[in-house]
Amino acid sequence: MSDEGHRGAAIIPEAKQQQVAELAEKLGRMRSAVLSDYRGLNVAQLEELRASLRDSGVDYLVLKNTLARRAGEQAGLSELSSQLVGPTAIAISYEDISAPARLLIGYARANRRTEMVRGGIAEGQILNAAEVRQLADLPSREVLIAELLGVLEAPISQLAGLLDAPGRDLVGLLDAQAQAVGGAAAA
Repeated sequence: MSDEGHRGAAIIPEAKQQQVAELAEKLGRMRSAVLSDYRGLNVAQLEELRASLRDSGVDYLVLKNTLARRAGEQAGLSELSSQLVGPTAIAISYEDISAPARLLIGYARANRRTEMVRGGIAEGQILNAAEVRQLADLPSREVLIAELLGVLEAPISQLAGLLDAPGRDLVGLLDAQAQAVGGAAAA
Protein backbone atom coordinates (compact mmCIF):
# COMPACT_ATOMS: atom_id res chain seq x y z
CA MET A 1 0.00 0.00 0.00
CA SER A 2 1.35 3.44 -0.85
CA ASP A 3 2.04 6.23 1.64
CA GLU A 4 -0.93 8.08 0.21
CA GLY A 5 -3.27 5.24 1.23
CA HIS A 6 -1.91 5.27 4.78
CA ARG A 7 -2.30 9.02 5.12
CA GLY A 8 -5.87 8.83 3.82
CA ALA A 9 -6.72 6.12 6.35
CA ALA A 10 -5.18 8.16 9.19
CA ILE A 11 -7.09 11.33 8.30
CA ILE A 12 -10.52 9.71 8.58
CA PRO A 13 -10.18 8.54 12.19
CA GLU A 14 -8.76 11.95 13.15
CA ALA A 15 -11.75 13.68 11.55
CA LYS A 16 -14.12 11.31 13.33
CA GLN A 17 -12.34 11.94 16.62
CA GLN A 18 -12.83 15.67 16.05
CA GLN A 19 -16.55 15.13 15.35
CA VAL A 20 -16.90 13.06 18.52
CA ALA A 21 -15.07 15.71 20.57
CA GLU A 22 -17.25 18.52 19.18
CA LEU A 23 -20.46 16.60 19.84
CA ALA A 24 -19.29 15.64 23.35
CA GLU A 25 -18.56 19.31 24.07
CA LYS A 26 -22.06 20.30 22.89
CA LEU A 27 -23.67 17.53 24.94
CA GLY A 28 -21.65 18.62 27.95
CA ARG A 29 -22.93 22.21 27.90
CA MET A 30 -26.51 21.63 26.72
CA ARG A 31 -29.61 22.11 28.88
CA SER A 32 -31.67 19.66 26.82
CA ALA A 33 -31.62 17.62 23.65
CA VAL A 34 -34.18 15.63 21.69
CA LEU A 35 -33.37 12.66 19.48
CA SER A 36 -35.46 12.25 16.36
CA ASP A 37 -35.83 10.07 13.30
CA TYR A 38 -35.54 12.15 10.15
CA ARG A 39 -36.52 9.37 7.70
CA GLY A 40 -39.13 10.48 5.21
CA LEU A 41 -38.04 14.13 5.23
CA ASN A 42 -36.78 15.46 1.95
CA VAL A 43 -33.95 17.99 1.81
CA ALA A 44 -36.31 20.98 1.70
CA GLN A 45 -38.27 19.75 4.74
CA LEU A 46 -35.08 19.05 6.63
CA GLU A 47 -33.77 22.55 5.88
CA GLU A 48 -37.10 24.09 6.92
CA LEU A 49 -36.96 22.20 10.22
CA ARG A 50 -33.33 23.19 10.76
CA ALA A 51 -34.12 26.85 10.09
CA SER A 52 -37.03 26.93 12.55
CA LEU A 53 -34.86 25.29 15.21
CA ARG A 54 -31.94 27.63 14.49
CA ASP A 55 -34.24 30.66 14.86
CA SER A 56 -34.96 29.48 18.40
CA GLY A 57 -31.29 28.93 19.26
CA VAL A 58 -31.41 25.15 18.82
CA ASP A 59 -28.73 23.16 16.92
CA TYR A 60 -30.02 20.28 14.76
CA LEU A 61 -27.38 17.73 13.85
CA VAL A 62 -27.67 14.55 11.81
CA LEU A 63 -25.63 11.90 13.61
CA LYS A 64 -23.82 8.70 12.94
CA ASN A 65 -24.90 6.48 15.81
CA THR A 66 -21.44 5.06 16.54
CA LEU A 67 -19.96 8.55 16.80
CA ALA A 68 -22.92 9.74 18.90
CA ARG A 69 -22.45 6.81 21.30
CA ARG A 70 -18.80 7.70 21.77
CA ALA A 71 -19.65 11.37 22.29
CA GLY A 72 -22.36 10.43 24.79
CA GLU A 73 -19.86 8.33 26.73
CA GLN A 74 -17.33 11.19 26.75
CA ALA A 75 -20.04 13.57 28.00
CA GLY A 76 -21.14 11.12 30.73
CA LEU A 77 -24.41 10.25 28.97
CA SER A 78 -23.85 6.61 28.08
CA GLU A 79 -27.59 5.90 28.77
CA LEU A 80 -28.29 7.78 25.55
CA SER A 81 -27.03 4.79 23.54
CA SER A 82 -30.35 2.93 23.83
CA GLN A 83 -32.08 5.67 21.80
CA LEU A 84 -29.47 5.69 19.03
CA VAL A 85 -31.15 3.27 16.61
CA GLY A 86 -31.62 3.93 12.90
CA PRO A 87 -31.21 7.33 11.23
CA THR A 88 -30.84 9.83 14.06
CA ALA A 89 -30.75 13.59 14.40
CA ILE A 90 -30.41 15.53 17.63
CA ALA A 91 -31.81 18.96 18.50
CA ILE A 92 -29.68 20.60 21.19
CA SER A 93 -30.62 23.64 23.28
CA TYR A 94 -28.15 25.48 25.48
CA GLU A 95 -30.66 27.87 27.09
CA ASP A 96 -34.38 27.03 26.85
CA ILE A 97 -34.94 23.55 28.24
CA SER A 98 -38.26 23.00 26.47
CA ALA A 99 -37.43 24.55 23.08
CA PRO A 100 -36.18 21.44 21.21
CA ALA A 101 -39.04 19.31 22.52
CA ARG A 102 -41.67 21.98 21.78
CA LEU A 103 -40.39 22.64 18.27
CA LEU A 104 -39.86 19.01 17.22
CA ILE A 105 -43.18 17.83 18.70
CA GLY A 106 -44.92 20.74 16.98
CA TYR A 107 -43.27 19.86 13.68
CA ALA A 108 -44.14 16.17 14.10
CA ARG A 109 -47.79 16.99 14.83
CA ALA A 110 -48.07 19.42 11.92
CA ASN A 111 -46.58 16.89 9.52
CA ARG A 112 -48.33 13.80 10.92
CA ARG A 113 -45.07 12.15 11.94
CA THR A 114 -46.06 10.90 15.38
CA GLU A 115 -43.08 8.54 15.69
CA MET A 116 -40.49 11.18 14.79
CA VAL A 117 -39.34 11.86 18.37
CA ARG A 118 -37.52 8.99 20.09
CA GLY A 119 -36.46 10.50 23.39
CA GLY A 120 -34.01 12.96 24.80
CA ILE A 121 -32.16 14.46 27.72
CA ALA A 122 -33.11 17.33 30.02
CA GLU A 123 -30.68 18.59 32.67
CA GLY A 124 -28.77 15.30 32.48
CA GLN A 125 -31.85 13.07 32.86
CA ILE A 126 -32.67 10.63 30.04
CA LEU A 127 -36.24 11.01 28.75
CA ASN A 128 -38.40 8.63 26.73
CA ALA A 129 -40.68 9.88 23.93
CA ALA A 130 -43.68 10.38 26.28
CA GLU A 131 -41.57 12.47 28.68
CA VAL A 132 -40.32 14.58 25.77
CA ARG A 133 -43.98 15.28 24.85
CA GLN A 134 -44.60 16.40 28.44
CA LEU A 135 -41.54 18.64 28.25
CA ALA A 136 -42.90 20.12 25.02
CA ASP A 137 -46.06 21.19 26.86
CA LEU A 138 -44.06 23.33 29.29
CA PRO A 139 -44.16 27.06 28.54
CA SER A 140 -40.98 28.72 27.35
CA ARG A 141 -38.55 30.28 29.80
CA GLU A 142 -39.75 33.78 28.93
CA VAL A 143 -43.39 32.86 29.58
CA LEU A 144 -42.49 31.27 32.92
CA ILE A 145 -40.51 34.36 33.95
CA ALA A 146 -43.40 36.65 32.97
CA GLU A 147 -45.85 34.50 34.95
CA LEU A 148 -43.53 34.53 37.97
CA LEU A 149 -43.17 38.31 37.79
CA GLY A 150 -46.95 38.65 37.60
CA VAL A 151 -47.37 36.47 40.68
CA LEU A 152 -44.70 38.46 42.55
CA GLU A 153 -46.11 41.83 41.45
CA ALA A 154 -49.71 41.16 42.55
CA PRO A 155 -49.08 41.24 46.34
CA ILE A 156 -46.95 44.37 46.00
CA SER A 157 -49.72 46.13 44.06
CA GLN A 158 -52.27 45.06 46.67
CA LEU A 159 -50.03 46.31 49.49
CA ALA A 160 -49.53 49.66 47.74
CA GLY A 161 -53.31 49.99 47.37
CA LEU A 162 -53.87 49.17 51.04
CA LEU A 163 -51.23 51.65 52.19
CA ASP A 164 -52.65 54.35 49.90
CA ALA A 165 -56.28 53.82 50.99
CA PRO A 166 -56.11 55.58 54.42
CA GLY A 167 -54.51 58.64 52.81
CA ARG A 168 -57.21 58.77 50.14
CA ASP A 169 -59.89 58.33 52.78
CA LEU A 170 -58.39 61.11 54.93
CA VAL A 171 -58.22 63.47 51.94
CA GLY A 172 -61.83 62.61 51.11
CA LEU A 173 -62.92 63.34 54.69
CA LEU A 174 -61.05 66.66 54.76
CA ASP A 175 -62.59 67.69 51.42
CA ALA A 176 -66.06 66.82 52.70
CA GLN A 177 -65.43 68.71 55.92
CA ALA A 178 -64.10 71.75 54.02
CA GLN A 179 -67.15 71.74 51.75
CA ALA A 180 -69.46 71.44 54.76
CA VAL A 181 -67.68 74.28 56.60
CA GLY A 182 -67.53 76.37 53.41
CA GLY A 183 -71.22 75.71 52.71
CA ALA A 184 -72.19 76.63 56.29
CA ALA A 185 -70.10 79.84 56.19
CA ALA A 186 -71.73 80.89 52.91
CA ALA A 187 -75.21 80.36 54.36
